[in-house]
Amino acid sequence: MSTPDVRAASDQGHIRDVVDSYLRRRGRLLELQTNETYAAIALAVATIVALIWANVGDSYHHFWQTSAAITVGPFAVDLTLHEWVDEGLMAVFFFMVGLDVRRELTLGELRLPGRALLPTAAAVGGLVVPALIYLAIMGGSDGAHAWGSVISTDTAFALGMLALVGPKRAPRLRLFLLAFAVIDDIGALAVIAIFYSESLNFGALAVAAVGLILVWLMARRGVWRVPPYLVLAVVIWYAVYRSGVHATLAGVLIALLMPVYNVRSEDVDAAGEFAALYRQAPAPGSARMLRESLNYSMPLNQRLAFLLPPYVNFLVVPLFALANAGVALGAETIGAAISSRILWAVIGGLVIGKLIGVVLGAGLVLWFVPASRMPGLDLPRIVGLGALSGMGFTISLLVANIALEDETLRDQARLGVLLASLLALVLAALVFQVTDRLCPLPEPTGMRLCRPPAPEHELTFGSMDAPHVLINYADMDDEDRWRLTEALYGLQPLIDSGEVLLILRHKLSGPGSLLAALALEAASGNDEPGLWAFHDALAGLRGGITSHSITRAARDAGVDAHAMWERIDSGVDEAKVLADASDVEGLTDDASPVVYIDGRRFEHLLNRWTFSEEINRLQRAAAAGGENPGD
Repeated sequence: MSTPDVRAASDQGHIRDVVDSYLRRRGRLLELQTNETYAAIALAVATIVALIWANVGDSYHHFWQTSAAITVGPFAVDLTLHEWVDEGLMAVFFFMVGLDVRRELTLGELRLPGRALLPTAAAVGGLVVPALIYLAIMGGSDGAHAWGSVISTDTAFALGMLALVGPKRAPRLRLFLLAFAVIDDIGALAVIAIFYSESLNFGALAVAAVGLILVWLMARRGVWRVPPYLVLAVVIWYAVYRSGVHATLAGVLIALLMPVYNVRSEDVDAAGEFAALYRQAPAPGSARMLRESLNYSMPLNQRLAFLLPPYVNFLVVPLFALANAGVALGAETIGAAISSRILWAVIGGLVIGKLIGVVLGAGLVLWFVPASRMPGLDLPRIVGLGALSGMGFTISLLVANIALEDETLRDQARLGVLLASLLALVLAALVFQVTDRLCPLPEPTGMRLCRPPAPEHELTFGSMDAPHVLINYADMDDEDRWRLTEALYGLQPLIDSGEVLLILRHKLSGPGSLLAALALEAASGNDEPGLWAFHDALAGLRGGITSHSITRAARDAGVDAHAMWERIDSGVDEAKVLADASDVEGLTDDASPVVYIDGRRFEHLLNRWTFSEEINRLQRAAAAGGENPGD
């Protein structure tokens, strides 16, 4: 290598070190901001503070009843601080919920009827049975109208506590809870809109409808900047507030209209071109265009869903708890609450009703539709989830505030919600512990490499003696295959130093990927020196795999196309290709790759930095004397 080449490589290595250090710091901060357990702890702390504050003097209620008006010409909103939290800030919470609902319905598991059936049945049971139990306990007494306070699960609390008390080998359980929570939220929001709205102002509703139509039109026209949507969101929120419908529903309705789709390759390519232009001539204008192109490449739904959780989890929801969980706990108050029907109705609905409803709904589907069964999602684990779903909290407190005008009943209902959430957590922890001991879950399918590497018979890149092995099951007909190719080549320094060996195995989704896999094996079997150039050329086709494009790519890479097709026609490599594909069959729903590092499946973002960080982690673990650093 010449001196300029050495200097360029050194500069590139320094830049990578700087970037990696920055990403490491940002990654730790992001993990803190998005950690579900930390969010649940913040909510619990806010609840405890509210309880202490409400029982020390009278400042709690005086503070939250402070009037705070905003007036702009003839338009005015005069609310107390408590109402601003419940109807203003909580609209942001429900906006985030709506983003999740739209994304799950469009891109997530709920778009597939077979996958949606089990969580839907569980959610419906968890909506209906708690309400029936609440009404049965309340009879016709005061407060019966607040039955909506027992139908919803607090997603943030439940996810955070699932991470603490749930089984460690049940990733499907978390996905099930997310899907369940989406259906649960849709039902709860529909109940609020239908049963807990005041007399309607149809003029204001018409304004809100026009605003929503404009949001829909902007989304259809491809408007991707946030400010136009934000202006309309304020107008829609004000109109919904004036209409008599609870203002938080504005957040959900707007979110359901936000653009959501899979990231488009052409948008990412355009951002890459802007990055190249900025690198060639750094200037404020090109920097702004690069930033805008990056924002444009990410759909608005996904962009906002990434931006909002830290603010919602650590500001909006804790503030809601602080404003709503303050219940006076004097001996007289507790005595009256214990003897009241509403407290036991809330506890019965949330703790018992949710458990019975979720288990009944899911159990019926598992019984009558065996195809709905998924690994790591058996009935014992669903029983634990049913117990955990009794953590109502956010929407439960919100409905109690809306439905109950008597402050004594409100306090009793709030106390019931708090006790029910605590009991639900304890019950869920017990259920998960007992079921893990009586019928432990096996490790999820595909987490460990099912067939050890045999470098002498594989498509390899790097030293055979490398201490770390990255195996990529690739579908060469996947239009995004080139992205992973670029990420893997980012490991070149580790490969050149003999630290990492790359092995390519095959993943099939159709005739195109089979043909490309056989072509690569043929080039390898014929000892073609241009094997990896041929691989890169196939990845560069971005899914345009045909016999003609394979031949053209082979010639461009210096591979003997005639000898390649002769070997393909012989069928000598078919068994190996099919064996590779059978290793990972069913592990993904599409042509996306499957990656193993040192025998463990890698389930993070697939880019150069995440790969490097995992290799570094394994090296540190090995240096520390870990027997199996891959675990």
